[in-house]
Amino acid sequence: MNFLQIPGQKETISKLIRSVREQRVSHAQIFTGPEGCGSLAVALAFAKYISCENRNEDDSCGICRSCVKYEKMIHPDLHFVFPVIKKGRKDYEPISDTFIGEWREFVSKSPYFTINGWLDSIEVGNAQGLIFSSEAEEIIRKLNLKTFESDYKIMIIWLPEKMHPAAANKLLKLIEEPPDQTIFLLVSDEPDKVIPTILSRCQPLRLPGFTNEEIRDYLADKYTAGSQKAEEAARVANGNIIKAIELFENEDSSLQNLDRFRNLMRFAWKRDVISLQNWSDDISTTGREAQKNFLAYSLAMLRENLMLSLGQKENNIVFLAGEEASFSGNFHPFVNRSNIYFLNDEFNQAFSHVEANGNPRIIFLDLALKVTRLISRTPKV
Repeated sequence: MNFLQIPGQKETISKLIRSVREQRVSHAQIFTGPEGCGSLAVALAFAKYISCENRNEDDSCGICRSCVKYEKMIHPDLHFVFPVIKKGRKDYEPISDTFIGEWREFVSKSPYFTINGWLDSIEVGNAQGLIFSSEAEEIIRKLNLKTFESDYKIMIIWLPEKMHPAAANKLLKLIEEPPDQTIFLLVSDEPDKVIPTILSRCQPLRLPGFTNEEIRDYLADKYTAGSQKAEEAARVANGNIIKAIELFENEDSSLQNLDRFRNLMRFAWKRDVISLQNWSDDISTTGREAQKNFLAYSLAMLRENLMLSLGQKENNIVFLAGEEASFSGNFHPFVNRSNIYFLNDEFNQAFSHVEANGNPRIIFLDLALKVTRLISRTPKV
């Protein structure tokens, strides 16, 4: 990943390049921003630029020994930490290196993805991805070694908010006072969930979402899409390049979430308790990450339908297209000022309970029954 391959974030990239030229690269930085802002792509390109043996004014050279190895993510001084899962074997240590082959293959396809996409690729089932305490010992071991080829050892930690407190506590001292020539690059989607003592030891770098024009041009170039289709996808994505890519590559996930959301609302409106119970049993058989993904999707759909109810469609702040727009055209009056706060609270609470490993059948049946009570029987237009 080179800087020039990233379809935006020029101001942030300029700051990073300048920090390397002026030899004032912070030993611990955390890249944050809204989902789909390309924070991991920027971190990868930055690491490559730092280690490049013949860097240009605005990018790494792409052909030196270091760049070739970085492109394949096999450089001996580049290390990754990311959420993984536990397996049943007693001799199994849940560390990133166990999945490093799958990680390299997955990231090489595209640096724009979600935690749900990554975990689906390793078929986690009902498990939740975490950075376990055993990872801390592995990090300490690696970073206490001397550099092999580059001037710096670089550790990229993707989603430090998924780090077990025991792992985070073991790393505090290392992040505050790392070994010589060591750089930590943390990439977080939810920095408010990162342990404060780690957050305070990192230089923050917040990235904005991409502009519609940047996403449109990226889609048109990557998929040779028509300008109208790329324009619509960019508008619906609203700065989220991951969502834009999903519209072109894999609509199944969004369509499945829409189908579940649509069924929930229809059964709730009809007071069809038997169908609601079957609905909750069905979604309970999916993995926890898929369940959280559905709840996050539902919260976004509630927001979009509220905007429609408030007459904001003409103000370009409604981001719906295709089947979502068709469904919402009829559904939106049932989401309004009288119930939106309560609906929002219930979906957020269900998300928290799933994240805490609650019983999914109980969580989703409880949510469905509460939606039945909250959904407006008489829509307000």
